Amino acid sequence: MKLPTRSLLSFCFVLLFAFSASAQKKKDYTKYVNPFIGTGGHGHTYPGAVVPFGMVQLSPDTRLTGWDGCSGYYDSDTTVYGFSHTHLSGTGIADYCDVLFMPTTGEPKFKNTDYLSGFKKKNEVATPGYYKTHLDKYNIDVELTASTRVGVHRYSFPSTKEANIIIDLQHRDEVLDSWIEVVNDHEIRGYRRSSSWATDQTLYFYAKFSKSFKTYGIAANDALQTGKNKEQGKNIKMYIQFENPGEVISKVGISSVSAEGALKNLDTEVPDFDFKKVQRDAKALWIDQLAKIEVEGGAPGASAQQVPQNTQDPNAGYNSRNGVRKLPQAQKKQPVIDYVKQKHTIFYTALYHAMLAPNIYSDVDGQYRGMDQKVHKAEGFNYYTVFSLWDTYRAEDPLLNLIDRKRTLDFIKSFLAMYEQGGLLPIWPLASNETYCMVGNHSIPVIVDAYAKGIRDFNAEEAFTAMKAAVNRNQFGMDSYRKNGVVLSDDEHESVSKTLEYAFDDWCIAQMAKMLNKPQDYAEFIKRAQYWKNNFNDQNGFMQARANGGWYTPFEPTEINSNYTEGNSWQYSFLAPQDIEGLAERMGGRQKFEAKLDELFTTDSKLSGRQQDDVSGLIGQYAHGNEPSHHMAYLYNFTDAPEKTQLYISRILREEYSDKPDGLSGNEDCGQMSAWYVMSSLGIYNIAPGQQQFQIGIPQFDKAVINLENGKKFTITNPGASLSRANIYLQGMNLNKKTYNKLYLNYADVANGGDFEVLTGKLPNSLFVQGLEKPSSKITDSLIVSDPYIIAPSKTFKQTIKVEIKAADKNAKIYYTTDGTAPIVSSTLYTAPFEVSHNTTIKTVAIEGGKSSFTVTGTFTKIRDDIKLTLVNKYLPNYADQGDNTLINGIRGKANWRIGNWQGYQGNDVVALIDLQQVKPVKQVSFGALQDSRSWIVFPKQVEYYTSDDGVHYKLAATIYTKVDVKDLEPQTQDFTATLNTGTRYIKVIAKQYGALPEWHESKGSPSYIFADEIVVE
Repeated sequence: MKLPTRSLLSFCFVLLFAFSASAQKKKDYTKYVNPFIGTGGHGHTYPGAVVPFGMVQLSPDTRLTGWDGCSGYYDSDTTVYGFSHTHLSGTGIADYCDVLFMPTTGEPKFKNTDYLSGFKKKNEVATPGYYKTHLDKYNIDVELTASTRVGVHRYSFPSTKEANIIIDLQHRDEVLDSWIEVVNDHEIRGYRRSSSWATDQTLYFYAKFSKSFKTYGIAANDALQTGKNKEQGKNIKMYIQFENPGEVISKVGISSVSAEGALKNLDTEVPDFDFKKVQRDAKALWIDQLAKIEVEGGAPGASAQQVPQNTQDPNAGYNSRNGVRKLPQAQKKQPVIDYVKQKHTIFYTALYHAMLAPNIYSDVDGQYRGMDQKVHKAEGFNYYTVFSLWDTYRAEDPLLNLIDRKRTLDFIKSFLAMYEQGGLLPIWPLASNETYCMVGNHSIPVIVDAYAKGIRDFNAEEAFTAMKAAVNRNQFGMDSYRKNGVVLSDDEHESVSKTLEYAFDDWCIAQMAKMLNKPQDYAEFIKRAQYWKNNFNDQNGFMQARANGGWYTPFEPTEINSNYTEGNSWQYSFLAPQDIEGLAERMGGRQKFEAKLDELFTTDSKLSGRQQDDVSGLIGQYAHGNEPSHHMAYLYNFTDAPEKTQLYISRILREEYSDKPDGLSGNEDCGQMSAWYVMSSLGIYNIAPGQQQFQIGIPQFDKAVINLENGKKFTITNPGASLSRANIYLQGMNLNKKTYNKLYLNYADVANGGDFEVLTGKLPNSLFVQGLEKPSSKITDSLIVSDPYIIAPSKTFKQTIKVEIKAADKNAKIYYTTDGTAPIVSSTLYTAPFEVSHNTTIKTVAIEGGKSSFTVTGTFTKIRDDIKLTLVNKYLPNYADQGDNTLINGIRGKANWRIGNWQGYQGNDVVALIDLQQVKPVKQVSFGALQDSRSWIVFPKQVEYYTSDDGVHYKLAATIYTKVDVKDLEPQTQDFTATLNTGTRYIKVIAKQYGALPEWHESKGSPSYIFADEIVVE
């Protein structure tokens, strides 16, 4: 049939439109996502139903306590308590798991040990936005899905007259208050205020059910309350019961604001009971998000469709270089691993995990509970919570700056709202509580990186003011940092880590000042960005704590101790990403810097010091399981051996990630561990957010397309990605079809779209990579003079000691005083070591070119030689302080036990004998102790003092009891002082242990510690 011309044109237009729509349809990468990755090992992820960055994370709870129960779920568990509506992804501290629903049959039970059920791993299914399991105890199928603010349950009950849903508001955290109310036979609502990591969390919920329940019961303290439709208290639970319902769908909206807000969220997002529709919508959201990055290929010699399924030969398939098919070896018994699918599974699960947090916290109408615990309204943006900023500023946030800029803008607006309502930019905000977890002020690099990359639709002046306020407050050693140019270990624990993180934050502020044309602020903060130099010991090449004017000793770079945050000196000695070239110079130049990196990755030295499970994923002393190491493999790009970046990035990607439940080498940490994988697989990584340069690593896929929000695409191709499962190396690069000769890409190169082609081979091409332009990371403005350091045998002494003073800046002159005055150029010029024979305070500065370092102070105390101390019971080696003379060295400990000057005892009383050498009049004697009950350190119940003239026969002279209850959680010191007014030669001091920690303590039953610091005889 011949169509009229107009009809023919219309028909062609329809075909063209249909073709265009089909061409624009996004690929479905959800099939590659395995939510069980990270649920084993120490990944701490959960497998439940959630949409990207959703407020609701509806997931099974299988574990209530322990470090590996932080998310509420662990892969090896075989019992489930129920299904709660909020969960944290990969954190190292437990919280959430709010409002638990559990379907049961038979007589309703209220204790979780009674209503829990077994389940089998083979019956679990998890895909993005959907989870399914079978409750063996009750023969109930459970399916879960979710929208942003609503969790939807579908329970398939067996035939029974007693089909129940238990709702447990006591589950998991300490409950401060709660209530639940039956609205009608289809609806309930409730409230829960709890305390855990977030010390004051408020959550409302509203639940509707697809079928009417025939009866219900509310329990307070596990006892049914007859005839009540509402109950309030700290242990509130209820059941609703259906008669032979078959399938029941429950949909639960949550809100931090009100029950009405939860209802509005519920009715807006899930207006009906179409479970499949919610599931489809959730999947569609994930399809849209995961398609932001599209990868192809990336396995040895095969594509996903080409891998033979009946051979063990992993290289069977089409050779990507010459098209020749390699035939499988004959008579193989096991199927080959599909390496393409495996790599795609790891990649897209990583991208999925990177999109689980932060979480939307505002309701559909914009209302949210702010940091002041008042209700506010977000105008024109979504308000978020759960920012693991110490982790995510390194890779997660730079990734989102590329692929989710609108959401990044919402994050920054959330930060500013937190500042306005709480007076501080967030550090680790959770449910509108500031947890103050981890070190640094790392909302700052997130804001600066976004601003530097063109995300600017926020109040930059307010943000700048907030940044300065954050770093100029007197908290967590920041006053010590500003006063001394370094956080002193005498003042604050984890001092090295804090100095290094503060210095990076200050560098970010300097960059913001430059962008806002604030030269005075720039000059101030670019100086502060160099304070890392004051932690760098030029004598050994490590970042080392500063103590008493010198270096903290004894020092072992493998030791995990209170000077570092979840790590040791190896894992912090390269943490100056804002000044890598300056760090290399301090280490002796590019070659020695490379050698130090080589030692980091190849040393066979083992971890020492205290147990720290976060320090995992070790390659040498590189610890991929924790974030401070994450930039280090890229630092070879600053050396003459950038092929080693390619070597170690390939190795880390291959060895520290897998598609198994234990496929993460450390905590997922709200997306950071996975974001590192995503960025590194693409072959680009931002070692210092705020810099415009992406380090070039080694792309892991034949093709990767980054679909940018501006409509452009940045395509990365590496035809050699399929060469080998082992290492591949750069052989050549082209950007937009032109030869490219740099080891970095500028952000604009990516943001403007284009094609980046990487040619790789199995062998390093040192000649090629050494000819490439190196990246830059160097501070050249307002250079500081590093603090000098005092070298002495000890801060206490009995005999005369010799003291040296040195400076890292070789041309600097050193001046010092010993009379307590501030040193200046007219003070004594240091030329040679000198002796100290009595109590002395040394103050010193280094001066070069008219610029001075900070004043460094060391105090050296002579131990009394008229008394002798004998310890009957030995102190713990980890808490030895200065050894046998600690309790009479004249140095008093502070309330923060982590900064030293304390001696620890556990399991035994402290029994000390004081010998005054001869009978002397004694007015009084005191024993100093510390209490920090959260850390198991408790004041002695009592301190007993005995006197003797012969050291054999003792009589009780006084007993002093503690004045502070163990429930007083404030860290504090106490002197147990006894008035003797007698003559004696020997004094026996016995400090009695408190004993086992009390029932209310989270570690009840464990033995407490006594921390002692000084015995003073007057």
